[in-house]
Amino acid sequence: MFTGIVETTGKVVNIEKERGNIHYTIQTDIADELKVDQSIAHDGVCLTTVDVDKSKKQYKMTAIQETLDKTNMRTWDVGYEVNLERCMRIDGRLDGHIVQGHVDQTAVCTKIEEFDGSWKYYFEYDRGPKNITVEKGSISVNGVSFTVVDSEPGMFSVAVIPYTYEVTNFRNFKKGTVVNLEFDVIGKYVARLLEEHFEAKK
Repeated sequence: MFTGIVETTGKVVNIEKERGNIHYTIQTDIADELKVDQSIAHDGVCLTTVDVDKSKKQYKMTAIQETLDKTNMRTWDVGYEVNLERCMRIDGRLDGHIVQGHVDQTAVCTKIEEFDGSWKYYFEYDRGPKNITVEKGSISVNGVSFTVVDSEPGMFSVAVIPYTYEVTNFRNFKKGTVVNLEFDVIGKYVARLLEEHFEAKK
């Protein structure tokens, strides 16, 4: 379980393909605090640490084909900067919203507007019956918890403050950047319950 409050970023320093899997080595300043079997959200994708090299400030995790098919990890190259968040502490505050680390689909950044000290990012995605946004609702973009600003079928926008811009990989975004989306889990459950309710009435 995560909150969508990114702790820091890491850099992909090595990519190894092994049959249908890909092993990514990430370099980050929190590597010396990690241990094997720890869950970390990478651009919102929950993956398990399989090896840690504290002397190099690096760790390794593995993505299977299912993960590669549904996320932007298939586009990562060496040098890619990734948002990182360790799992939520049970005694901590939930500063963002409930994020499971289970990416629903990808989206494409279609426009970036710069205002006086902030930015507005627009994204388009393939809308599904459970994958919807609502104004003032929650959305996770590359693992970052946001409140939706504009919401239309298959499109939404979020506002980015300077702090978020500086500590996440949003500063690297441009038109065409592919990102990971996790829709609000409560909204998904409500949509599923309504779907089953109307199916039962048929």
